[in-house]
Amino acid sequence: MNALSIRQPWAWMIVNGHKDIENRPWKTHYRGQIYVHAAKGMTHDEYGFAADFARKLGVHVPPFDELERGGIVGTVKIVDCVDEDPSPWFFGEYGFLLKDPKPLPFTPLRGKLGYFPVDPEQLKIATK
Repeated sequence: MNALSIRQPWAWMIVNGHKDIENRPWKTHYRGQIYVHAAKGMTHDEYGFAADFARKLGVHVPPFDELERGGIVGTVKIVDCVDEDPSPWFFGEYGFLLKDPKPLPFTPLRGKLGYFPVDPEQLKIATK
């Protein structure tokens, strides 16, 4: 299954069912379930912007130091790619519409740009 690396706290908001769109500057034709990979990098400024934005929508994200980074945090299904949407989470050039988010136990894993393949066996081995 493919994974997509997303910076925190956006990754947390997606797998916990708050954020229904992932904004990207590129369009995708991919449809289906992906692993949500929480990117290793996150600055305090990025966190502050995202947490303030979420708070205005009634979502309170965990503190900076409690967000897991550098690994798989859940799954979500990409059901469409749009260039406009009424969702308050849409502010990108393109938005990947998301459904069926599921948090998973954190599994450390190196991320990559774009979609990247993850063998489910890797996750089983990493969690043992």
